[in-house]
Amino acid sequence: VDELDITVCQLHVMDNEDSDTTTSALSALEIAAEYGRQMERGGDEGLVGLHLAKELSSTWSAAVTASAVFPDDKVRVIDSGTAGMVLGAAAMAAAKLAKDGADVDECYEAAQNTIERGETWVYLSSTDEIRRSGRMSTTTAMISTALLATKPIMALNDGRLELVGRTRTQTKGFIKLVDLVASEAGGKPVFIALQHNDAEEQAEILQDLLEQALPEGSSFILTELNDVVAVHVGAGAIGVSAVYSA
Repeated sequence: VDELDITVCQLHVMDNEDSDTTTSALSALEIAAEYGRQMERGGDEGLVGLHLAKELSSTWSAAVTASAVFPDDKVRVIDSGTAGMVLGAAAMAAAKLAKDGADVDECYEAAQNTIERGETWVYLSSTDEIRRSGRMSTTTAMISTALLATKPIMALNDGRLELVGRTRTQTKGFIKLVDLVASEAGGKPVFIALQHNDAEEQAEILQDLLEQALPEGSSFILTELNDVVAVHVGAGAIGVSAVYSA
């Protein structure tokens, strides 16, 4: 973020004494104000707005509304269909080009291309938080009671979490995750980001397994999940984002 001068618009996390921690999307007014600041910084040359999947948050809808304030398609909002570090990788790809003087259309295309090559999975220690959040697909939500004694693995597809595996132990869960990630690599290097919620030791174990399984030249980032996502996936969750080579 600092190196590439990426601006992050943080969603709201609210702690209520009488209820669970919740999150709230940004309003169109908040986003328009941030867009205005960035347009001023960039000499009105335009910007690319990358936000959570519209199925996961109303932020995208607010961003589209906010973009209409600016003339001539100066603000390009991408329907990412994703979250986590596939979104981050797309922002990095666009920002690197912007640093080199690329125009807004070139940055938009780079971000879109990165998203199209990305996949995201989530290993859950518990399904309680994700069920309460309503972010599961309808089918997965219907069978969620059958997941209570398992370690489910979800894939983020078109903004919805879909069940792709469930195991009884962490070891088997990690083996399944590694297989899912590696099967798409096609012998080419992969960018991998692991994000965890209070599970750094477990995420390090998973990274070691991925490093052994993926082609030489693959790169890795390991970091904590931000507070907004952590609220919805619960303690012990690990997100794995992969961006595959073109």
